[in-house]
Amino acid sequence: MRSKIGVLIVDDERPARRKIRRFLESEPDMEVLCESDGGHGAVAAIREHKPDLVFLDVQMPELDGFAVIGALRMERLPQVVFVTAHDQFALRAFEVHALDYLLKPFDQERFRRVLERARRYLVREGRGDLDERIGRLLDEVRAGSVRYAERLLINSGERAFFLPVEHIDRIEAAKNYVQIHAGESAYLLRGTIEGLHRRLDPSKFLRVNRSQIVNIDSIRELQPWFHGEYRIILKDGREIMWSRRYLDRSSEVFIRDF
Repeated sequence: MRSKIGVLIVDDERPARRKIRRFLESEPDMEVLCESDGGHGAVAAIREHKPDLVFLDVQMPELDGFAVIGALRMERLPQVVFVTAHDQFALRAFEVHALDYLLKPFDQERFRRVLERARRYLVREGRGDLDERIGRLLDEVRAGSVRYAERLLINSGERAFFLPVEHIDRIEAAKNYVQIHAGESAYLLRGTIEGLHRRLDPSKFLRVNRSQIVNIDSIRELQPWFHGEYRIILKDGREIMWSRRYLDRSSEVFIRDF
């Protein structure tokens, strides 16, 4: 039996993992057992370390947070705090099913409130209906209830307008903003590349490296590159590298059929 609450941190972004670990260090009853930067590693770590509590990023390359829970669904699940950014479906779903979540960016006060709820659950006898609630959430996700953004609100000078996402060619990170390129126009939108990526339909938009998202319909050509990477040639002639880290099973299907 552990004397402390064993915690697993799962997020593909190192700064996000560091932030959660830093907040946990001020909690004397919490012990970080392991960290994982991806879904496959998370499944293995949960089975090996059997944590009491998992902070689980929703959107990750290869295997997302929902798929991690799906892979463990027939097993005893730990208490899960889902971590997400600008994902309105996820927030609604978590609230409906009474599951804990952290919306990025979160502060230490919000983090502590989530920890208090987790502690109350962990000291109660029995698991209640946690498995059932998580099961209903997964069923909702698999039934296709996720709604991706169809347009983005753009503030440009003294006017604001809705930009249909199909008009977007590519998106680049720009510190605390993202720069959206649509034809010959470019617009700044406050937010992160990770947060915006989660709002876009993955069948239409690819995150090809740490700082760029590409509309599939804007790709003219793919060229195999070194170490399993690809060079993307856009229809406007721009070249972008597709990092191996951001290649997953769905993108492999796209490459095969391109």
